[in-house]
Amino acid sequence: MKNYKEVVGIDVSKKTIDAYCYQAQVHKEFKNDIVGYKSLLNWVLKSTKGVSVFYCFENTGYYSLKLALYLNSQKIVYVEESPLKIKRSSGIVKEKTDRLDASLIARYGWIYREELIPSTVKSTTHLELGRLLALRDQLVRNNAGLKGTLKEMKVFLTSSTTDAGCISLKRSIDYLSKQVKAIEIRIEELIFDDVSMQKNYELLSSLKGVGFVVACQLIYHTGNFTRFDNWRSFSSYCGTAPFAHESGTSIKRRKQCHYLGDRKMKSLLSMASISAIQHDSELRIYYKRKLAEGKDKMLAINNVRNKLIARAFAVVKRGTPYVVLQNYAA
Repeated sequence: MKNYKEVVGIDVSKKTIDAYCYQAQVHKEFKNDIVGYKSLLNWVLKSTKGVSVFYCFENTGYYSLKLALYLNSQKIVYVEESPLKIKRSSGIVKEKTDRLDASLIARYGWIYREELIPSTVKSTTHLELGRLLALRDQLVRNNAGLKGTLKEMKVFLTSSTTDAGCISLKRSIDYLSKQVKAIEIRIEELIFDDVSMQKNYELLSSLKGVGFVVACQLIYHTGNFTRFDNWRSFSSYCGTAPFAHESGTSIKRRKQCHYLGDRKMKSLLSMASISAIQHDSELRIYYKRKLAEGKDKMLAINNVRNKLIARAFAVVKRGTPYVVLQNYAA
């Protein structure tokens, strides 16, 4: 990106986008739709006088996805960056406006242009898989809430079978359960329609503790194991990798996991680890050994989490299912 002469910072909101050219120091607001994107490109061409330009904006979910899809379709170079990275590179900022945010994004893009890598849009299958997994999680949470409400209502009623509220809750629970099942069927279709995804899913399913949801989430978050070079990088992404905290000779704390990470993936790996400890003899022995060494229970579970991540990357890289070596020990 160091050969580019101009960067356009874009602050994306639901209905509008604010663009700021860093070198030209001009700003303009556009609509967050196809017409607005076309006007943006024409405006940038006039403002920058045809010099090489790349675009930089924050990842704001569905709002920025439309812009990314359009730029990708026009083969225009862009960088979709984490909002936290941009925020922490901005220093102390006392004011907040869309114009100021756009200028800070442009400043970030220009300062770090030699380190930034052009972004690409995920495949249609990958995007749909992410949407379905997120929708499934939301429906499962809603269903769990309704089940809790129904359980509390039954305590105070003499006959829950005739109560109108309980009947309505049961119908809602049954309906949501059917919707979750339908989404899972569609997710399976997406996985099995792609040869590479299907193979990796079957390899991941050979691991104790890794079920349908965890395997699908691993495939999605790793970009079908193309996004991360090794399991340690993914462990850092999930927030399960321990980091040192030292300063001089007086501060030497034990290594701890950083609070920044994908909490959803970390939670799923925690549940997978507990299941693996119960059903995998190797991991159960490993977990008990860590406890015997005097390690905290959660620290031992985190060690198992990293073991599972390492195994997941190993079976995919090797291309063969996981084999429990204890079964073949002499």
